[in-house]
Amino acid sequence: MPETKLPVLKAKDYATDQDVRWCPGCGDYAILNAAQRVAQALQLKRENTVFVSGIGCSSRFPYYMNTYGFHSIHGRAPGFVTGIKVANPGLDVWMVTGDGDGLSIGGNHMMHLLRRNVDVNILLFNNRVYGLTKGQYSPTSQQGMKTKSTPYGSLDFPVDPCQVALAAGASFVARSTDKDRGLVPTMQAGAEHRGAAFVEIYQNCNIFNDGAFEELTGKDTREDTVVYLEHGKPLVFGKDRDRGVRMLGLRPEVVTLGKDGVAEDDLIVHDQTNRSLAMMLATLHPEFDDGGNNLGFPEPLGVLYAEPRECYEDLVQQQVDAAVEQRGAGNLDALFNAGDTYTID
Repeated sequence: MPETKLPVLKAKDYATDQDVRWCPGCGDYAILNAAQRVAQALQLKRENTVFVSGIGCSSRFPYYMNTYGFHSIHGRAPGFVTGIKVANPGLDVWMVTGDGDGLSIGGNHMMHLLRRNVDVNILLFNNRVYGLTKGQYSPTSQQGMKTKSTPYGSLDFPVDPCQVALAAGASFVARSTDKDRGLVPTMQAGAEHRGAAFVEIYQNCNIFNDGAFEELTGKDTREDTVVYLEHGKPLVFGKDRDRGVRMLGLRPEVVTLGKDGVAEDDLIVHDQTNRSLAMMLATLHPEFDDGGNNLGFPEPLGVLYAEPRECYEDLVQQQVDAAVEQRGAGNLDALFNAGDTYTID
């Protein structure tokens, strides 16, 4: 019989017929579009793909992907995706979460998902505010931010999602923004990675924290505030590609190429297999004056870290196979009646 050719799926084939219910102008629309484009690029089989979410604005995602989906409970999506992947390792499993869902009530669960290296694609939308519950401060809110729950300004030092992911032992860590040209390739790189792929996405909440990332996404400012990470390439940025980041002893510093004899050879060369370098890069952030000028480092966007490592579900299966080989296939009825038992007359 002739081989049946499967139809080539388009991005729109991964969209459902549901009305997308986010606020007009929300950055989630761009991320949804990017996810559908990644699915098209990889030709994901819809019947083998599942999107799981917790609670929050971002967690409506499964309703809008024409795949299997599960809208779980607050902060517990990591447990659901772990169970799904271990039970059926052949599935493409995605987890969608937010800075509150994933790093507050779900922080402990997120940590264990990452350290176990379950083969799951994790999209963490970071808008630095609680949007669904109408504008309270979140774990990633900046110090001094005034919200409905911090009317005099937040006193907390914010959590850095990428630093948390690296410290927890994630085998893939990346960062992008909802408007960035690198969002699709960054998400695709995570999807092609075997293991826990953590992608932080700066997402604009135009209702409760509008413009939080404007300097990183605005066409007139982003070239001076962002450095795009490329494995094996020096850290060069700026509208004229004349600035870079080098190490001065154990500290990074921003330099101008050509000034005081500084050349590209003096700059840090990105090595995405170097966890220490990735942690250092995750700490770099711009600092802006009242005029929006960057007084600090550029924001590194792209893949900070990627390493091949055995996946949790593979290790589970190896352990099960070894136990079966050593002790034989189990018998559930015999297990129930093993050991100390008693009979009720």
